[in-house]
Amino acid sequence: MLALLKHLKPYRTFVIAVLLMMFAGIMLELYLPTLMAGLVDNGIAKSDINYVWRTGGIMLVCTILAVGLTIFVTYLSSRITQGFSRDVRRMLFTHVEGLSMEQFDRLGTASLITRTTNDIRQVQDVISMMLSMMTRAPIMLIGGIILALSRDVTLSIVFLVTLPVLAIIIFFVTRKVIPLFSVLQKKTDRLNLLLRESLIGTRVVRAFNRTQFEKDRFQTANEDYRDTGIRVNRILAVLYPIMMIAMNATSIMIVWFGAGRIDQGAMQVGNLMAFLQYAMMILMSLIMLSMAFVAIPRAQASAKRINEVFALQSAKQEVKSDIVLGEDVQQQGAVISFEQVSFRYAGAEKHALKDISFTAKPGQTTAIIGSTGSGKSTLLKLIPRFYDPEIGKITINGVATNLLDVDELRSLIGYIPQKASLFRGTIRHNLRFGNPHTTDQLEQQALEIAQATNFVNSKEKGILDEVSQGGGNLSGGQKQRLSIARALARQPLIYLFDDSFSALDYKTDAKLRAALKQVTEKSTVIIVAQRVNTIIDADQIIVLHDGEVAGTGTHEQLLKSNIIYQEIVQSQQMEEESV
Repeated sequence: MLALLKHLKPYRTFVIAVLLMMFAGIMLELYLPTLMAGLVDNGIAKSDINYVWRTGGIMLVCTILAVGLTIFVTYLSSRITQGFSRDVRRMLFTHVEGLSMEQFDRLGTASLITRTTNDIRQVQDVISMMLSMMTRAPIMLIGGIILALSRDVTLSIVFLVTLPVLAIIIFFVTRKVIPLFSVLQKKTDRLNLLLRESLIGTRVVRAFNRTQFEKDRFQTANEDYRDTGIRVNRILAVLYPIMMIAMNATSIMIVWFGAGRIDQGAMQVGNLMAFLQYAMMILMSLIMLSMAFVAIPRAQASAKRINEVFALQSAKQEVKSDIVLGEDVQQQGAVISFEQVSFRYAGAEKHALKDISFTAKPGQTTAIIGSTGSGKSTLLKLIPRFYDPEIGKITINGVATNLLDVDELRSLIGYIPQKASLFRGTIRHNLRFGNPHTTDQLEQQALEIAQATNFVNSKEKGILDEVSQGGGNLSGGQKQRLSIARALARQPLIYLFDDSFSALDYKTDAKLRAALKQVTEKSTVIIVAQRVNTIIDADQIIVLHDGEVAGTGTHEQLLKSNIIYQEIVQSQQMEEESV
């Protein structure tokens, strides 16, 4: 929690102003019962109307000032807490964007959403409480006790009975509730996970007629969350009735014993009224503190979860030197080399890739083929450092990628993922995602090469037509072609095609590859593919089997010498013949 409070530093002037104004407002509130005691004892009791008017006027001014200060304190507190949550949310989002895919996978999308929204909100609410109740309550408690003692020391013995009892109750309630708040946040993660899965996979759920199953699964998690929430609130529900009973019991005891002291002449009526108000202030401050003690544990659980994300080292911070590739890479192109690279996913027993070595050169097309699960996509993800090798190294022009700045490394790459991912906005917005400075001419060229011109022009608004979230209003082939066009519009030195032609028919595939060859003469092209026809003209083909290189060569060479490649070719020929 304390680690997050450092982000309040830009608002320290406002915080100091809040504390000073709050202190002034509380002093005015504490002064009011003293004025009231004088008004009753010296004004009403002695029928001194002038004293009543004068003291009443002072009380009115004090009240107006106290209300004005409270309103301004509330306004400033709101600005501080809203600004704080905005800053932390922005920093958290930026930090998450810099995490490696391994770290991202470890935390999970649903948990990151919860931490960026719900957890920050919990911390924000507690900071708001700290600037109001948690600052106000101790000052009012101490001030109330001092002024109550100044009114009547003997009557103050009542507090020796009630205050310790309340303190013990608050302690045991908060001790019971603290562990449940951490559990509640984890159950929030679970709800977000199920909701996200169901919404993203809604087509699959309906296609397999599993709507009821998903409803039941969500309902189980929802009821689990509800039961934990009820358990927390059931414990907290005990606290407030006890506080009210204690407050009313204290009032009765004060009036009872105070009446006896007035009867004995040891105390005046005005003093009893002031003492009673100070007692209420003391007890109200305890109620405010109890509310704070309840809220803090939940905020601590949330702050811990936020700090866990900040504690993860960003991939951008892992740079070990200031080495840059310079202008040579722009002139000569990028030579990518894998040197005995092995990689294993976190928690996996077996390596996804083992002892991979090859070189991809500018002006050449390197193709990777293999059975499902052989590690093709994983190999491609190592180049832009979505993941880092466990053993070996990947170099670009002789420089290890983990020594390069991540931004510089990825600026060289045009990545077309296996699953086309588009963003809400226009087609132009998506094309310019990789390069905001792309010209209209370059956009048209990219669309033509990607064989997307016809379907884009057929749209009502053409390139300005809207794309729904995730490209939901486009077919699989249209999304893939726009993804390819987006990479082409960037004009990178390295093209990474992760099975990006799978949704295209053979004719469109052939046209696209022919057009692509003309604009990638100086670029390094690496294609992951399932279809042999897609890679038949590649300069070198790497055959992967169980994460290892099973053969390297051209289509003709592998067809003569590599059994695994022969099996792939034969199986696809048989499929075509059967069709």
